[in-house]
Amino acid sequence: MADNKHSTFASLDNPFAQPSSAVLGAPGQVATAPGRYEETLHAGAALQRRPFEAAGIRNTQRQHLKHRMTVWERIRYLADAEPTVYYQNWGPNLDGASLVTALIQVNGRDVAIYGHDFTVRAGSMDATNGKKLARLFELAAKRRIPLVGLNDSAGAYIPAGVGGLDGYADAFTALRKISGVVPSIMCMFGFNAGGGSYLPRQGSFLIQPNDTFFGLTGPGVVKSVLGEDVTPDELGGPGVHSQSGVTDFVVPDEVAALRQVRELLNYLPDNNAVMAPYQPSSDPVSRKTWDLDILLKKAFNSPTGFNTPFDITVFIQQLCDHGDFLEVQGERARNTVTALGRMGGHVVGFVANNSAVASGQIDIDAAYKNARFIRFCNLYNIPVIFLEDTTGFLPGREQEGRGIVQAGRAMLDAIVDLRTPRFLVLVRNAFGGAYASYNNYPTGADFVVALPTTRVAVMGPAGVEYVYKDELRKVRGSVAQRIAAETEAQEKAGLPGEEAMQAAQALVRDWVKREEQELARRYERELMNPNEALSLGSISQIVMPWDLRQVLAEQMDFCLRHYTAEPMQSVQREFH
Repeated sequence: MADNKHSTFASLDNPFAQPSSAVLGAPGQVATAPGRYEETLHAGAALQRRPFEAAGIRNTQRQHLKHRMTVWERIRYLADAEPTVYYQNWGPNLDGASLVTALIQVNGRDVAIYGHDFTVRAGSMDATNGKKLARLFELAAKRRIPLVGLNDSAGAYIPAGVGGLDGYADAFTALRKISGVVPSIMCMFGFNAGGGSYLPRQGSFLIQPNDTFFGLTGPGVVKSVLGEDVTPDELGGPGVHSQSGVTDFVVPDEVAALRQVRELLNYLPDNNAVMAPYQPSSDPVSRKTWDLDILLKKAFNSPTGFNTPFDITVFIQQLCDHGDFLEVQGERARNTVTALGRMGGHVVGFVANNSAVASGQIDIDAAYKNARFIRFCNLYNIPVIFLEDTTGFLPGREQEGRGIVQAGRAMLDAIVDLRTPRFLVLVRNAFGGAYASYNNYPTGADFVVALPTTRVAVMGPAGVEYVYKDELRKVRGSVAQRIAAETEAQEKAGLPGEEAMQAAQALVRDWVKREEQELARRYERELMNPNEALSLGSISQIVMPWDLRQVLAEQMDFCLRHYTAEPMQSVQREFH
C-alpha cells in the first residue's frame, strides 16, 4: 500500500471495462426475445448490486490509500461467511444511504452489525439512516443477539438539515433502549465527529485503533472557536480516550480491532437472559498455583517485606484456564485491574487492586473503572472475583475536589447491587473504608477467603499511633530525661561534654526506634492480621496460595449450579 496519497494505487480491476450483464433465468431455457419481465429482472439485479458498487473504484482506492478498509471488507473479514444485508437500498438514492446493516455469524454465533460506508457521503447520517439503525437495534433486541458497530462517519449530513440530527436522535434512543438487553461492541475507524462519537460510546465496549480520531468537534472547530492549535491525536486520539475511560481497548490497526471483536465476543453472552458461553478446558481446576507461592515468597522475604509491591495480573493469570484473560481498560487507572477470564470453562470477571501502581490505592479513575465493569457483569450474568490488596482510598485535596466521595459511592453501589455469584480474596492489605466497600459478606459476597499474608484492619501501620498512643507518649515523653541520664553516664565514662551529648542522643534515638518497631510488630500480631476477621466470620477460611485456583473454581461451580440466568428484576437505582 502506497504511503503517498497522491501516488498510483495498484488494482486488478480495469476501470475502463464494461460491466458484464448478469445471466438471469433458469438454466437450460430455450432462448426467447427479452420482454418486460427480463427488464424487471435486470433492474432488480442492478438494485442488488447497487450498495456494493456505490463507492466506485476511485473512492475505494482513496479509502485504501488512507490505510483503511471499506465497510464491506471489514464486514467480510469479521464474518464467518457472506453477510445477510438488511434494508439494502434504504435511502433517497436507493444506495443504502452510506450505512450498511446486516446479520452475520462470528464463530458460529448470530450477530447484528452495522457499518458506515465512508466512501459514500463520508459515512454521514441523515434521517433515513437513523431509522435504519433503529430498526437494526430493535432486531438485535428482539432476536436477543449481540450488536457490533463499525463506525467511520463524519457526523450528520449537512445538506439533510435537521433530518441528520433526527437520524441521530432515532439511533441514540433505540440503542439506549437495548442497553442492558444485549451486549454491544463498537469499533472506531477513521475520523469520526459529532454524533458519530456519541453513538458508539453508548455501546458496552469501544475499540479504537491507533491513527484514528473521534470527538465532539474536530481540530478546525477548536481553532476557530478557542484559537488553540491542536492535532487530531492530541484532541481525540487513543492516547486521550484510553486515559479518560471513553475507549476500552487500544489496538494497532483495523485488523487488530476486528480480531479484538472476535476475542471479546468469546466472553460475552448473547443477551441478559443467558450465561456467557461455556468453553470446556483441559486445564484442571485442581492445578496447583505454585507460581503464586513463589511470587509472594520473593516479594515478602525481600528487604521491603510486606510493603513490597507486585503485579496482581500474575494472580489473575494463575487463576484463569491456561492463564488466558482479557484485560478491559488496560491503559487506564493501572492501580486497579478489570478483566474477563475463565475458570473451569466458566466466564468470570476479575476486579483486582494492583499494588504495583500507587500501592493499589483506589482513586477516582479506579473507582469509576471498577463500577462500570461491575455493572456490566451484573447485567449479563457474569460472576465476579475480587482480589483485594489496597491501603485504602487515595487521600488529598485534589481527589476530594474532583469528587472521590461520589466515585467511591458509585463503586460501592455497583458492588451492593451485584446479584451474580461473587467472591472476595484478601491477598494482603485490606484497610478501612476500602475493605468496608469491597465486596465483603455485609455487602453481599457469597464467599470470602484470605491468604495467610492478609493484613485486615481499620487502619494500616499508621494505626499504631492510635492504638498504642499511651505507650508511644510515654516513650517519647521520656526522651529528654533519658538523654540527660545517658549524657551523664557518657561523661563519667570519660567522653567530653559535647561528644557525650551526641553519643547519648544517638543511643536514645536507637532506643526509641526499637520501641516503636516493637509496638508495630505488636500491632501486626494483635490487630493487623486475619485472626479477628476469622473469629467474627468475616472470612470463611484461610487458603494457601497454591490451592487458590482449586478452592475458587470449585466454589464458583457450586454457585453457578444454583444460579439462574435472567434479566435484572430489581429496582433500578437513581445513580449509575
